[in-house]
Amino acid sequence: MYFLTIDEIGHAIKPMNCPGCILVYKTHPHSYRELPLRISEFGLVHRHELSGVLHGLFRVRAFTQDDAHIFCMPDQIESEIMKVISFVQRTYGRFGFENVQFVLATKPENAMGDAQLWEKAINALKQALEHAGITYDIDEGGGAFYGPKIDIKVKDSMGRSWQVGTIQVDFFMPQNFDLSYIDNTGNKQRPVMIHRAVYGSLERFFGVLLEHYKGKLPFWLAPVQIKVIPVTDKQLAHAQELANKIKQEKLRVEVAENSDPLQAKIKEAQLEQVPWMLIVGNKEIEKNTITLRRRDGSQETDLTFEELIKKTHAEN
Repeated sequence: MYFLTIDEIGHAIKPMNCPGCILVYKTHPHSYRELPLRISEFGLVHRHELSGVLHGLFRVRAFTQDDAHIFCMPDQIESEIMKVISFVQRTYGRFGFENVQFVLATKPENAMGDAQLWEKAINALKQALEHAGITYDIDEGGGAFYGPKIDIKVKDSMGRSWQVGTIQVDFFMPQNFDLSYIDNTGNKQRPVMIHRAVYGSLERFFGVLLEHYKGKLPFWLAPVQIKVIPVTDKQLAHAQELANKIKQEKLRVEVAENSDPLQAKIKEAQLEQVPWMLIVGNKEIEKNTITLRRRDGSQETDLTFEELIKKTHAEN
């Protein structure tokens, strides 16, 4: 953690999002009818990593977590974890990660809290994984100090394994922060807290994506999906008009507005890994058609605007 002193008062830069979410929960009393209560945030956190271990996007000193904290009753733990597992599988599948590994990390040596609660939490994770039909590995002693967890790893296109998401069951923070809800008999009960992050660190996940696709992000994910390239400055106005029409279809498009030769513009777009290039010359203007050149060099000519948009739907 980062520690500093301001006006003789000790401070620390936020290392985790959980306490802030707990304070949100504590703003008013809760009934069992409100549970499970799911609170999510994209929270910026900080870690004082040694300079020697910093590594691109993969290990940084400030990063954004797609954090969520689920406050639930004990009999809701399993169903909530199964929902998170399903969410994780859908999300990673959309990004093209088919090989997903689940690892159950158990009680570490520096664990806090009652051993019976630990056993209860570990069993809840096991049952959720088994009922979801998930094959998983065991990491003995690999849990967080406040609870066991499911670590989720993906394999990229080169077979390398990356740690990304996590699901943690926590009985101890609700106890330490004195959280409660009113049950159906009017009595106070202690909720269970489930921590979950699907991407983990957004910066790290983005780095994994770049490695997985070797920099060639798919059409739906590319920051710029289409670059309109006029052959000369004479076609620039038509190129801009075409780009405006494409923007209305909710696609990310740019125009190559410089005066470089055509081949230089194409090379620049390829270096930027833009998936599609639309070449606009006199022939295209006269025929009111579009020439599509893909990042891999393949090309289609005489496309109508409607045909082009239909092809983008297939890519998205």
